[in-house]
Amino acid sequence: MHQFEWQRAVIKVGSALIAPDGQQCSARYLLAIARFITASKEQGKEVILVSSGSVAAGRSSVPIHHPPSIAEKQAMASIGQMQMMANWSRFFDFPCAQLLLTYDDLHSRTRYVNIKNTLRELLNHQALPIVNENDTVAVNELKVGDNDNLAAYTALIAQADTLIICSDVDGLYDQDPRKNPHANLIPEVTCVDESIFALAGGAGTKLGTGGMHTKLQAAQKCTQSGIQTLIVNGQKGAVFDHLLEGKVLGTRFTPVASRENARRQWLKHTLKSGGKIVIDSGAKTAILSKGASLLPSGIVDVIGQFNSGDAVTIEYQNNALAKGLALYNSSDLNNIKGMRSCKIESILGYTFGEAVVHRDDMVLL
Repeated sequence: MHQFEWQRAVIKVGSALIAPDGQQCSARYLLAIARFITASKEQGKEVILVSSGSVAAGRSSVPIHHPPSIAEKQAMASIGQMQMMANWSRFFDFPCAQLLLTYDDLHSRTRYVNIKNTLRELLNHQALPIVNENDTVAVNELKVGDNDNLAAYTALIAQADTLIICSDVDGLYDQDPRKNPHANLIPEVTCVDESIFALAGGAGTKLGTGGMHTKLQAAQKCTQSGIQTLIVNGQKGAVFDHLLEGKVLGTRFTPVASRENARRQWLKHTLKSGGKIVIDSGAKTAILSKGASLLPSGIVDVIGQFNSGDAVTIEYQNNALAKGLALYNSSDLNNIKGMRSCKIESILGYTFGEAVVHRDDMVLL
């Protein structure tokens, strides 16, 4: 059993836990998870929930006696999504927020940045973001397809340090525990490679779209980006009591890179700069010595044309100091450069916040 430390986690809860009978939402397994979320938030930690189960939750409201068509499934998801959100929100005395995403949203840079900013604000306001695939409108080619991988993408966007996948098994085994009673639980995995994928069987329950294979895909995505991943049994309340004590009853996948390094590599090497922001000595000191975001008051010049969400290089006297994602486009930055942040809305008619490049989206060069 390994000591477990974290600050910002994405918790993924599958259909089999939300709607165990496959017909409607139930509190049977969710109470222990909700207690864990509340206790964690009371400790000053941040939680984002990725919840499946809208189709299963809405199934009883669209009674049919044949395999559902796409339109019928989307109708079930539409009704079930409301029930699922209501089911979660009754456990908490803080606000719950709904985010419905598609594959398209995650791969459009502008929407990706918008999702990231929304998540940041929700966490700032102590809300619990609840994420699901937008099953009511998404067609197969626009879908992530399973919430294990959606949870991994959410953890990457939110810059979480931990992904907790709640399953109906205790973790990853060296053999299929449903077929072999002598199968052994693997408590820690340091590298998700072909030998680990070979241990995964097919899809687990009739309700869900993911089996162990998609959970391993999620673990691989996250660990390669410096995010530790757990697979635990969400049907066992004791699992969450132990997590609160820093103990993992399940399988922990250790990150292969630190979060900072993974993010540095993404910003530094993968994203091409769309332009430059030249700053004054005050902004230079704030960024280098105080770990501050870049504010418009510190901007001397804007070079090049770029959109909100594009990568930009931050320069001082022809030296590249940092690289980050711009929250405003080049045209708007030219209008607000040198101004105090409180003037942004009156000049532009809108605001994305006081920062031009937020510290979370910046890497020093």
